[in-house]
Amino acid sequence: MPDLIAKSALGFAPFALAGTTLAEVDMGQITAIAPFPGQSEALSRALGMAFPAPGAVTQSGDARLVWAGRDIAFLIGPVPPDGLPAAVTDQSDGWVSLALTGACTVDVLARLVPLDLRAAQSGQVFRTALNHLPLIVLVGTERSFTLLTYRSMARTAWHEITEAMVKVGARAATG
Repeated sequence: MPDLIAKSALGFAPFALAGTTLAEVDMGQITAIAPFPGQSEALSRALGMAFPAPGAVTQSGDARLVWAGRDIAFLIGPVPPDGLPAAVTDQSDGWVSLALTGACTVDVLARLVPLDLRAAQSGQVFRTALNHLPLIVLVGTERSFTLLTYRSMARTAWHEITEAMVKVGARAATG
């Protein structure tokens, strides 16, 4: 059996401009959890936290359940226990996580996603697109977002976001 070595999707140093920073972050284990029909309550008991409503996150200690679409959530953090009443799939190597933080985050994202994030609340989750790339947006604070997209699209997402940062930075510099 081959000995595989885990590598980051990008390996880039953080990119900072105009008080805003883009960085690849390791979220640890990401597991897709889809409860079997009628098993949401049993799943919630087994995980020790409620299955998230659309657009929400539930948390217990270091474990987070992030809404990821209809009847599916991502368990971020721990390895899920065996025997869950759900379809369980390790997604860790399929996604890249980018942290966008700083003063111009909303302005940068306004150029890329079809959502008005100015009123987004901490703990909200949005399933959307970054230009043409599928995207999950986790709202941290008004100036911090975690962006999840497919690992195969990581370089394109990085390019799109850094280009928007340059444009927002140039606009801020001219005043």
